[in-house]
Amino acid sequence: DEAENIQVALNDNRKFTAEIIGRDPSTDIALLKVKAENLSYLKFGDSEKLRLGEWVLAIGNPFNLGTTVTAGIVSAKGRDLQMLLENEYRIESYIQTDAALNPGNSGGALVDTKGFLVGITSAIYSPSGAYAGNSFAIPTSIVEKVITDLKEFGEVQRALIGVDIKDVTSED
Repeated sequence: DEAENIQVALNDNRKFTAEIIGRDPSTDIALLKVKAENLSYLKFGDSEKLRLGEWVLAIGNPFNLGTTVTAGIVSAKGRDLQMLLENEYRIESYIQTDAALNPGNSGGALVDTKGFLVGITSAIYSPSGAYAGNSFAIPTSIVEKVITDLKEFGEVQRALIGVDIKDVTSED
């Protein structure tokens, strides 16, 4: 959140200083730019088309071990974990899988079996802080909008209607 210098390390041990193009605390996404030639990239898939029970792969760098790949099954979509509570306008709609994630996986790719990016790994739900069977990714349906807006406007464009949605209790 308050980093002064950001370095991007690639699997081939090259390191680049990254420039922050923009950040969106409401989704916990930042867009970084590095000056490099011939970088490979993933194509966006459609996270809205993911189905429960579908296999996905999580790619990351847990515990700074280097690139790892774990497999999982999509068990839920649209999961709100109340993780970004400090942000009044947070947007949480996670893809839940059982792909093993640990500290260091955040920001990694969640890909479908065709190799398309369907999410950005973001969180685990664990009493110990290490993988305990549930992991969560920000769907590309949100990521694409955030990235496009950060590139074009430097911030995410959102419309607000001035209402707050919450569950009604018997006290209400």
